[in-house]
Amino acid sequence: MNRKALLPIVAAFATIYLVWGTTYLGLAVLLRTLPPFASGAIRFALAASIMYLLLRLRGARPLADVPWKHAIVAGILLSGFGNGFVIWGQQTVPSGIAALLVAALPLWILLFDSVGFARRRPGFKDLVGSVIGLGGVILIVSQTRSFDGSGALLPTLSILFATFAWSIGTLVQRAAVKPGQVGAFACAQMAAGALCQALCAAVAGEWPQVELTDFTATTVWTLLYMAVFGSVIAFSAYLWLVTKVSTPAVATYSLVNPVVAMALGAWVLGEQISTAAIAASVLVLIGVALVLWPGRGVRSDVRKPEATPVAPDADGELALGRCR
Repeated sequence: MNRKALLPIVAAFATIYLVWGTTYLGLAVLLRTLPPFASGAIRFALAASIMYLLLRLRGARPLADVPWKHAIVAGILLSGFGNGFVIWGQQTVPSGIAALLVAALPLWILLFDSVGFARRRPGFKDLVGSVIGLGGVILIVSQTRSFDGSGALLPTLSILFATFAWSIGTLVQRAAVKPGQVGAFACAQMAAGALCQALCAAVAGEWPQVELTDFTATTVWTLLYMAVFGSVIAFSAYLWLVTKVSTPAVATYSLVNPVVAMALGAWVLGEQISTAAIAASVLVLIGVALVLWPGRGVRSDVRKPEATPVAPDADGELALGRCR
């Protein structure tokens, strides 16, 4: 691969490695002034609006061909439950531990893909990796009191539920999105996720708690960062990479994000990194690495386009090379 073709791929990897690693810190900052589901609803409504405006510049009806049924289901599972319950759990769970729980995502994708989607039995390496990674997750859950000081198990389970929802949503999205629709599909699913979190906020009684004075300069800038970089740019980079390199290679973000999140949490927020957290980190990352190592696993049933490969400038892909 020549240098000209390699540079956008390197830039896209750097984006999902670093930006998605920093979003856990962003969530922790938002929780200082805004309720969890309300902040998520505002973030994704803002991100969907920005995405739509970008798509609108390229066509009169950018969402005309979106498979709305799948986009709504994926949006509820990904941007709705998948993101919303991570935010809710981070009210007490440190950002680095939350990122570590989410790092087990490839294990759940493998499990749900095997039993409900591709229905293909995982290999021995995948099973070993899953067992090791699950051991790390169990260690995190068992050490909840030492991690957050509260002893409350529900926030940790909330983040685990979010990873299950994100896993299933990823598989739903993989089966529905077409190469030339990634931007439009992402816009639609983020809008659905915003509505889902808005409803969750209403059920939880969060909206009456939101006041104009809550939108401090730090809160506004964090919301903009999360919407523009965490949702529009990073998610577009992720979808673009899926069309360019192998799925296991793209999924390595789940190994890097916890390192970034734990480092930032310790540096900026003063979060403590305990011996149990380090041990759990090692188990989860080893398990995920085994599952993602070249061979069978997460990549097993990725749908390949039947037509001629779509050029990077195709409608809906947001021309990643120009936007970064």
